[in-house]
Amino acid sequence: MISEEEKEELKIELAKLEDEISTLRQVLAAKEKHLVEIKQKLGISLMNELKQNFSKSWHDMQTTSAYKKTHETLSHAGQKATAAISNVGTAISKKFGDMRSHSISYSIRHSISMPAMRNSPTFKSFEEKVETTVTSLKTKVGGTSNTGGSFEEVLSSTAHASAQSSLAGTRLPESEEELQC
Repeated sequence: MISEEEKEELKIELAKLEDEISTLRQVLAAKEKHLVEIKQKLGISLMNELKQNFSKSWHDMQTTSAYKKTHETLSHAGQKATAAISNVGTAISKKFGDMRSHSISYSIRHSISMPAMRNSPTFKSFEEKVETTVTSLKTKVGGTSNTGGSFEEVLSSTAHASAQSSLAGTRLPESEEELQC
């Protein structure tokens, strides 16, 4: 189909094109080397370029119609979800308010007997901590005088003092003797 003469011309053209491509690659390599040198002198790093490319790509993506439609849809869905959660929160708050108004705390408070509570491990631990604190405070404030050290004695004396102060008005103790029970 192709004559010998045309084959020779195509081979010559092919050799010229390969030679031009080789020359262009050399010129391109030299230009890329020069580009790197200029960037180094300007302080432009690979990381900066990546950041700029990413920012440009992100901006380009945000300007697409698909992104805009998706953003609008998700924004609308988020507003609906926020409103629904707010409504649920309001309903729960109202329910707790209703429960509080029906004096559930009264029934819970009176369903626990005091002796059962005093014998619980939690109360015993609390009692020990209070006794330790009271003893420590007495030692630091009033020396080592040990007048009534048990927790029950402290509670009863506090209740007695509270009853007296409510009968006689709210009078504060004036001396150290009145502070000690």
